[in-house]
Amino acid sequence: MFTGIIEAIGRVISVTPTGGGVVLRVDANGIADDARLGASVAVNGVCLTISRIDGAYLSFDVIRETLNRSTLGRLKAGDYVNLERSLTVGDRLDGHFVQGHIDGQARLTRRITTEAEFVLWFEADAELMPYIVPKGSIAVSGVSLTIAAVSGNEFSVALTPTTLGWTTLEKLHVPDPVNIETDILARTVVHALTNRPQPGGITLEKLNEHGFL
Repeated sequence: MFTGIIEAIGRVISVTPTGGGVVLRVDANGIADDARLGASVAVNGVCLTISRIDGAYLSFDVIRETLNRSTLGRLKAGDYVNLERSLTVGDRLDGHFVQGHIDGQARLTRRITTEAEFVLWFEADAELMPYIVPKGSIAVSGVSLTIAAVSGNEFSVALTPTTLGWTTLEKLHVPDPVNIETDILARTVVHALTNRPQPGGITLEKLNEHGFL
């Protein structure tokens, strides 16, 4: 479990093909100091297991399914990635609960940059949109963000200077893809209402009518 608060920007050292996927080797930029084999790290939002530690370098075995489902299959040496270690008991929850299980990908459609704001618009698959609601939470490449607006199959997020400085999101350009993990609470509510509607009770249609979805 993660929070979407990025701890470091890592640099990909190598991507080595294997029989079932690749070995991803990353310069972990300080978070390797207390790393241990078998521990979980979110790499651009994808929960991976540390398979080797070599000083500041961490290696991860990434299977084919993960490569196909996420943007990790596009990584090459020299690319930068968002890194976050898993939560421990007693940690502050400054973002929101993030599982590291990617729902899909979205692509950047617009960058709006002015002196007052930095806003990114993304287009997501239609099946993800019921879980993407204004003022709700979303993880974009592992970064916990608040959804600013939704229009059709697009949604926007506004980034603060701190987020820009501590993540890779400022480096995005149209039409770069990003990993998307929708909010677990939104997914649970929508799933429950869609699959187990109660006669006379709250339904997905009623929540839509009142603007909750």
